[in-house]
Amino acid sequence: MAVPTFVDSVVLHVAGGRGGNGVASVHREKFKPLGGPDGGNGGSGGDVLLRVDPDVTTLIDYHQEPHRRAGHGGHGSGDHRSGARGQSLVLTVPDGTVVRADSGAVLGDLVGAGTELVVASGGRGGLGNAALASSKRKAPGFALLGEPGESRTIALELKVVADVGLVGFPSAGKSSLIAALSRARPKIADYPFTTLVPNLGVVTAGDVTFTVADVPGLIEGASEGRGLGHDFLRHVERCAALVHVVDCATLEPGRDPLSDLATIERELDRYGGLEDRPRLVALNKVDVPEARDLAEMVRSDLETQGLRMFAVSAASHEGLRELAFAMAQVVTARRAAAPPATPTRIVLRPAAVEGEPYSIERLDGQWRVRGEKPVRWVRQTDFGNDEAVGYLADRLARLGVEQRLLELGAEPGDDVVIGEEGNAVVFDFDPAVEAGGEVRHGRRGQDPRLERT
Repeated sequence: MAVPTFVDSVVLHVAGGRGGNGVASVHREKFKPLGGPDGGNGGSGGDVLLRVDPDVTTLIDYHQEPHRRAGHGGHGSGDHRSGARGQSLVLTVPDGTVVRADSGAVLGDLVGAGTELVVASGGRGGLGNAALASSKRKAPGFALLGEPGESRTIALELKVVADVGLVGFPSAGKSSLIAALSRARPKIADYPFTTLVPNLGVVTAGDVTFTVADVPGLIEGASEGRGLGHDFLRHVERCAALVHVVDCATLEPGRDPLSDLATIERELDRYGGLEDRPRLVALNKVDVPEARDLAEMVRSDLETQGLRMFAVSAASHEGLRELAFAMAQVVTARRAAAPPATPTRIVLRPAAVEGEPYSIERLDGQWRVRGEKPVRWVRQTDFGNDEAVGYLADRLARLGVEQRLLELGAEPGDDVVIGEEGNAVVFDFDPAVEAGGEVRHGRRGQDPRLERT
């Protein structure tokens, strides 16, 4: 089976690192058996971020390894020592990579060397008991757990960043033109779909240097998925200009320069979004006498359409200098009109939610509590520690969850569900319970042993 060398569309599964747990620790030294809480915080998990690297030209690495995860945060320890932050994972992508959510929404359009997009944030580290101490809770016997990192499925789609795009039928000579205009050495042969990937070449005309790309496989019906053109049309979206490469020496029946040009323009129009690109026309292969005669025959028709025409030959290099300087002129004008590009760093954030910080509804005989804060607090709670559960109950009560449940008619013993689907926690509703009271003999989360002066 052939191994691909160029991949311009992949689905990637990314996950931020999990935050480290906080620790419950009490400072101990001679003659001070209870010197106070000194448990450190857990370190945050590492982020997964995409970064544009000009030296990367394909997404093949992510085609081969589509699952990526950042490093986990370290756990806290005693003596106020916090855990280490997890190692962030930097995934390099080509210039011009579009990032989409699994819903199809565009998350980022990465253009410009160094541009970054954080696609999965690491989980926050849990607080140690030193950070949870207060005047009313002098020695918490619990700490908070670290939160899991974000998990996300994204689609990466490469749109080649080139100044000029060459479009035309297969075997029109696009690859030959790039080879003649630049030092690129694409595969060239005389049969359809020779080019299976966009070829890029760097061209210098005077003091202007620019990039040229060809679009493989454009045929009639490409915009509807025929041939290979539908897969590669997106690579011309960023081009400052389009050059129609027309084969004037074709022997195929029913084809001529004007009909070829009209067919390709029709496909570009159906694809959409390219109407504002300046067009140039390269009538190729004029080293063949019959092709030269045909190019002269259609010159007046093309000029009537307002198109700049160049009779060229990739084989003899005739007309290539004039074509290169015309492309440079268009590119220079486009660059002058564009604002300067600066690298940016984008961090995905959830959309702000208006109104109440949580919601409660009765569903299948259970009370379901939804909201970013309650769900996060449940994730942070060590349910093996009664005092930690009591602290959670205090937080929910301060948020107003218990009072709202009573207003909605909740009764002791009812099931209250908090958490994501498939990973939720079910509580027996009992607002009067003092979690951890049998351990501390005091208010939830408070140690009476340190109340003595």
